[in-house]
Amino acid sequence: MNYQIHHKTIYRYNQPVFLKPHTLRLRPRCDSQQQLLNFSLTLDPQPIGISQIIDLDGNNVVKVWFTEATEQLSITIEAEVKTALTNPFNYLLEPWATKLPIDYPSSILNQLQPYFKPYSLALPTPIIEFAHDILDETQGNPLNFLLTLNQRLYQTFEYIVRETGDPWQPIMTWKQKKASCRDLTVLFMDICRVVGLGTRFVSGYQEGDRDQEQRDLHAWVEVYLPGGGWRGYDPTYGLAAGEGHIVLAASPMPQKTAPVSGHIAPVDTFSRDVVQSIIEVNLLLERSGNNNKLTV
Repeated sequence: MNYQIHHKTIYRYNQPVFLKPHTLRLRPRCDSQQQLLNFSLTLDPQPIGISQIIDLDGNNVVKVWFTEATEQLSITIEAEVKTALTNPFNYLLEPWATKLPIDYPSSILNQLQPYFKPYSLALPTPIIEFAHDILDETQGNPLNFLLTLNQRLYQTFEYIVRETGDPWQPIMTWKQKKASCRDLTVLFMDICRVVGLGTRFVSGYQEGDRDQEQRDLHAWVEVYLPGGGWRGYDPTYGLAAGEGHIVLAASPMPQKTAPVSGHIAPVDTFSRDVVQSIIEVNLLLERSGNNNKLTV
């Protein structure tokens, strides 16, 4: 499937602010499951510096930094993505990974440690019991466990839209029986981690209703299956992630997938003058060939 993506985010402030360095995770992943054919990023105000980096989780990250004060930050991306995962179940598990809990070789177990750490401050008893109920119901079969869990969450929890805020703690989602996509994602992650499956949080886009002009960012889970690698499950829709899902970033820690992160500092009259002076000095340094720059 080919997708044309137009994504615009605008932050408006009630007074002039100084933008500290920002991290953008809005460049779609490029791998065997999806190809990034074209990508452009437009920012207003224009940053004084842009750095393309690969973070610890292997995500394509853009770091930007500014010098001028502003009352608004506008971020626009245009992207063309081709997805290729028509069959999300086209793999063979390793012979030693066909029964839960998996007896991992020590080398893989060491690599997976960050993906086993619960999102919950402490795993609540109801969630542990729920995980073991599904484990017993599916007789420890990893694929049946994941499919059953995905369907159970989809059928049990009411979907709600929460535009801002961190994912709820899983016990809160459990008690409310309603959740945004990111709330369901961390609940799914913690349930998998109870039975020894490594998981990570994914931020991206989901095709959704083709007749709908506007869509929100979406979140789902990737589970590490030995022999199958990272495989996506979307409890919001009760689906295995396939060609209708476009990945932006993935991490064992949800905050490391935030599409935009950074801080601002209010600019009063005095500091505004200081910022303007720094801009003028930096321009003089640049014209003189001096690569050193002043910062606030």
